[in-house]
Amino acid sequence: GAANWARIASLIGTCKMNGVEPFAYLKTTLERIAAGHPQSRLDELLPWNFDGGPDGVSG
Repeated sequence: GAANWARIASLIGTCKMNGVEPFAYLKTTLERIAAGHPQSRLDELLPWNFDGGPDGVSG
């Protein structure tokens, strides 16, 4: 319960600090992972590297 909420709150806060809309970030990131984004390039999906995707704001 509390640990999961802390992770989500941290993710939302990190997105906001990097100028990224949290819902767009999560949606786009999950879509990219489901589409086969390579594990060796997961750093590209971190909020501070997020390119904005179709609905987000670039950080």
